[in-house]
Amino acid sequence: MSEAVGRDLPIEPLGETALLLRFGDGLDPAVSARVHAAATVLRAAQLPGLVDIAPAYATLALHYEPAAWLDANGGKPWRNFGAAVRAVLAAPPIEGTLAPRVVEVSVCYGGDFGPDLDALASHANLAPAEVIARHVGVVYTVAMLGFAPGFAYLFGLDPALQMPRRASPRTRVPAGSVAIGGAQTGIYPSELPGGWQLIGRTPLVLFDARRDPPSLLMPGDRVRFIAIDASEFDARVRSARA
Repeated sequence: MSEAVGRDLPIEPLGETALLLRFGDGLDPAVSARVHAAATVLRAAQLPGLVDIAPAYATLALHYEPAAWLDANGGKPWRNFGAAVRAVLAAPPIEGTLAPRVVEVSVCYGGDFGPDLDALASHANLAPAEVIARHVGVVYTVAMLGFAPGFAYLFGLDPALQMPRRASPRTRVPAGSVAIGGAQTGIYPSELPGGWQLIGRTPLVLFDARRDPPSLLMPGDRVRFIAIDASEFDARVRSARA
């Protein structure tokens, strides 16, 4: 981060126990990278009373305990906390920051696993095999979690694979479905309604409340998709249930 970021960054209270930091607008990978860089710096700073850090596409929500930021002069806790946040973000970058975690997600594409693959291929004027090759050919970044617990919104989709959401959303999308909606790709962590284009499915469990952390993917993680066939998908499901 930099002194300019710390000084000029818009910060506003969200009720009495959270602050919102605004880094920009819209779906912009560069803005998202700044959000995650700030989240990394603030986690390392371990500010008193900081309870949770929640990145979104262009904002960062900081949940904190107001009692930790009371002062004898009667200053508002959110202003005191906000001043401390600015000071942290204005400091020189922390050396030795951990590299992002890379998570490999196996996916069986097409057929019953990805009923919209052929429609997306037609929309993109590509063969289904080329759609798969392009989808697995990049490393994605988890921009944020939202919509449902563990639902990861991923940056990095090949522009050729962009396709609008379905005109009529499905009432039931199977857990693990890998989908495309506009300029994004994502994974449904549980059976949910949804209107994204379904191109495949992973046997991995994306969200389990008994795990720590419950979500397999976290904001800032990198994701690499690996294509598998139906027999390997079934084998992995059976192994997970054993």
